[in-house]
Amino acid sequence: MATSIAPPPAELAESDDLPPVVYLNAADIVRDSCNARETDTAPDETLISSVTSLGIQDAISVRPLPDGTYGAFKGWRRAQAQQAANATAADEQREVRKVPAYVRADLVGRDGWTRFLSLVENDHREGMAERDKVRSVELALVGMSEVEQTRAVKALRMRRGAVKHARTAQKLDDAALRRASAEGMDLEQTAQLAEVADAPGAERRLQNALRRDQEKSEGGRGHWDQEMALIKAELADIQAHATAIGALREAGIRLLPPRNHVPFGEKDTSRPLSELTTPLGNPLTEANHAGCPDHSARVDDAHQPVWHCADPAAHGHKIRPEARKPKNPLSPGEAAKRSNSIASTRAWKAAREPRHAFLTKLCRAKSLPEAARAFALQHFVARCADKRDPEVLGAILGAKPDSGPVPLTVPKSRDTALLFANVAAAFEYDLREDKAWTALSSGAAAWLLLLESLGQDTNDYALSEVEDQAVTRYRTTNDTPGQTA
Repeated sequence: MATSIAPPPAELAESDDLPPVVYLNAADIVRDSCNARETDTAPDETLISSVTSLGIQDAISVRPLPDGTYGAFKGWRRAQAQQAANATAADEQREVRKVPAYVRADLVGRDGWTRFLSLVENDHREGMAERDKVRSVELALVGMSEVEQTRAVKALRMRRGAVKHARTAQKLDDAALRRASAEGMDLEQTAQLAEVADAPGAERRLQNALRRDQEKSEGGRGHWDQEMALIKAELADIQAHATAIGALREAGIRLLPPRNHVPFGEKDTSRPLSELTTPLGNPLTEANHAGCPDHSARVDDAHQPVWHCADPAAHGHKIRPEARKPKNPLSPGEAAKRSNSIASTRAWKAAREPRHAFLTKLCRAKSLPEAARAFALQHFVARCADKRDPEVLGAILGAKPDSGPVPLTVPKSRDTALLFANVAAAFEYDLREDKAWTALSSGAAAWLLLLESLGQDTNDYALSEVEDQAVTRYRTTNDTPGQTA
């Protein structure tokens, strides 16, 4: 489930034993403000019938309140069922029963821990809404001390940042939350889905990535991380394009449709200013063409304006001799090839983030995998004099942004990690160009194949589709990753 709660292990249980069960008047019990269940809080007819016949079998948990009542943070539906049963007891000649309860005076003033205990209880009872779960995680952890928060996150088997993840996950609608739960997304993954929910096909793509990860018995998030990075890159691209279009519209610039989207039956008479001159042969620029009634623009693939004149002939502009060739539209094959190139370049750039994150994890581990150590020793002498991206090296070694020089000293037990990080930074320098995927060297391919083999053990890392395509021709000649360089 998206927020499936594991029972707290014994070492995380309350230090003191539960107080003895006492019997309270049902009328004195109210819903505690820190009860995690906020949806479907009323008892159903089956529960009321059971309590009417047998009474409450399992004690509820309450906190004493200042007005003399007791706030139920576990078992509020059972308490209401007893109240309903008692309301008709006289007419049906039944006894008025009391409610067995643990009175937790130790929880007075500890709202965060109370909500956490209620969350653990309700998560294992049928019908608790996903929105109640994620909201309760947020409110419970926010209300805890740092020590209690550490214990609770460990009990819930969540990662750091659970409060932030729970807050973000609530941006999804109820249907999306239920689907995330059904697919087995954890709280962090549900929050990440919420972050990119506006991207086309994001939910379907992340579900597919999650299933691929789940097929690995070791678990891990290799395919999820790659797909998430790619979706983020695509979403950033969409947003950058929208920002560029918005800026031109705000400036009152006429926008031309893309070359291949001119309405049927209309002739595209526009020309880029780079192909035009004034009647005297002087260059046309944005500045000296701004007063033309047909001053206009298109936005290129890099989201930059390309200045045009919509009708050069009408304003006496001349076409440069070298630009007189007819503008032939791209063939379907050429258009597909260009589209694939743009998508592959975007995917190549997006793949850097999960790759660098995996390298950082390798270098921060207690020990380096033997394959990584052997690769680093093999290539260190040859590559130590090569260029290395200092920012990548610093990030791999754990340096914070703008923190100064790259840390070059590590504990003796991790000196091999320092060596590996330098080799990694050298190979990553080879991969820095956005078009590197088009002509990958054998050494760069060996590096990616090594990372693939290291990531397969735990599924912490998987090559992206564009990386996999780039190394394909080397797989036939390199059975063991890292041998060619």
